[in-house]
Amino acid sequence: MNWKPYHKPVLIVISIVLLGVNCRSGAKSNVESVAYLNRVISPDTTKIDVINQPAINVDHSSNTVPLKNMFGVNGYEWNFLENPGSPNDRKHIYEDNMKLVKTFSALRHYLSWNRVETTKGNYTFNPTNNGGWDYDIIYERCKQDGILVLADLKNIPEWLQNTYPASSRDDDNAPAPYGQSLNNPASYADQARAAFQFTARYGYNKNVDKALVKVDDRKRWNGDIPNEVKIGMGLVKYIECGNERDKWWGGDDTHQTAEQYAANLSAFYDGNMGKLGPGVGVKAADPNMQVVMGGLATADVKRVQKIIDWCKTNRGYKKDGSINLCFDVINYHLYSNNGDVRIQKRATTGIAPELSISGSVANSFVNLANSLPQHPEVWVTETGYDINQGSYQRAESIGAKTVLANHADWILRTSLLYIRYGVKRVFFYQLFDDHAGGSTQYATSGLAEGIKRRPASDYILQATKLMGDYNYIKTISKDPLVDQYQLANKIMYVLTIPDETGRKASYTLDLGKATKANIHTLKIGADVMDSKIVNTTNGKVTIEVMETPVFVEGVM
Repeated sequence: MNWKPYHKPVLIVISIVLLGVNCRSGAKSNVESVAYLNRVISPDTTKIDVINQPAINVDHSSNTVPLKNMFGVNGYEWNFLENPGSPNDRKHIYEDNMKLVKTFSALRHYLSWNRVETTKGNYTFNPTNNGGWDYDIIYERCKQDGILVLADLKNIPEWLQNTYPASSRDDDNAPAPYGQSLNNPASYADQARAAFQFTARYGYNKNVDKALVKVDDRKRWNGDIPNEVKIGMGLVKYIECGNERDKWWGGDDTHQTAEQYAANLSAFYDGNMGKLGPGVGVKAADPNMQVVMGGLATADVKRVQKIIDWCKTNRGYKKDGSINLCFDVINYHLYSNNGDVRIQKRATTGIAPELSISGSVANSFVNLANSLPQHPEVWVTETGYDINQGSYQRAESIGAKTVLANHADWILRTSLLYIRYGVKRVFFYQLFDDHAGGSTQYATSGLAEGIKRRPASDYILQATKLMGDYNYIKTISKDPLVDQYQLANKIMYVLTIPDETGRKASYTLDLGKATKANIHTLKIGADVMDSKIVNTTNGKVTIEVMETPVFVEGVM
């Protein structure tokens, strides 16, 4: 059956009380766009707290991350394979949806462990015994279209849930059999075996011992196409160990301390340095596969430090003197609002990214990563806004600007913020609404609707086409924000008012020897920006800057 999990009502109630719960599952939106009334906003200016302001004129040219890496998205297998005109066909990409997916540079795939290992020790990928999904087809198409895949192996399968008492069975429980110590890496061997099998198939190592690679090749019915063993398909480079294991909501068995999750990661990473035997852990299948830490719900950099400290004590040091870490990428989640998830301060509304804690939090994570000899990348794999006005994570209308238009502004500005601080990838939550028309948090965060892009996706597509390969160089002004990007000898400036009051300002931009300026402006419903060329005066041009970013380049 095509089972799509929704929020459990009890969890929704808890999340409303406590703040910003990131326990999301997802279902495709199938309603048309909803019109929202504008709300008159006071012209008062909201200033960015000093701690969240970017540094000025600091050269970041050594950071060669292209802007397009800030445009990832979260999604599910049915986003690719579920064609409403042919609902039983799980072997062909639904091209209308694929056009939407191609707006983004990367996909974080919410991959339920229960789909690939429905019964213990029996692995299925193409098709899965649970749902009949064909992952080979999805990943092959993503590679063909240049979309990076992060596979997030999350939740626990039913056979593992069934080891728990009936009263505490939950697919969000820690990935260990009931009664086993969550402090012992060996307790997580089952999950680490599944990670090995996934990596052996979709990773790049073609020399995996075939005797260790297994699939359930039994036919489900006459005429069924059975699974077959495949090794080193070269389709996936990144795999994530669970999701939000620092959750504070839910039952007792859903929680892991930082040290318990570190033990979990150590098994997942390399079978706890090989101690768990052959066929266990990602690195045992492909040493070059990158293990991404499960996204942190609390955005607490101290939790990462505790994982690092656990590695010092339990995994020791490598020959080069560096800590033997059990992750390659640091990963956290953060949604810009007027609360503070780190201390569970309840939010009441979404706010512009620059006015939130997002900048200072990113800075703390990147500083920690850069303090390590490995310099692991820092990713933000969930962020975004709702469009429904009942959510405390909502994007509001501003003056004459609709909710959807402001939603688009804040989504694009989120990407521009994170690249300033050295975050290497951003994934927005999510491709389609979790529950179209819903009023709870995260129910209407979709960047597409039906078979159409929402304005936020229009902006992402337009920015990618204009300057997706450009690297961020520096910020030369704080208010308005003026960022400089470069690709070879081409320079682009991005100008934004970092506010949420409809404020405008004039800024005189020095384009050096340029005799003209090409000014690019975003346009809802279009594939490319509007552009116009104006004359400069001694290389300078005065730009009207708004809360919607504007893009300017010099023309000789």
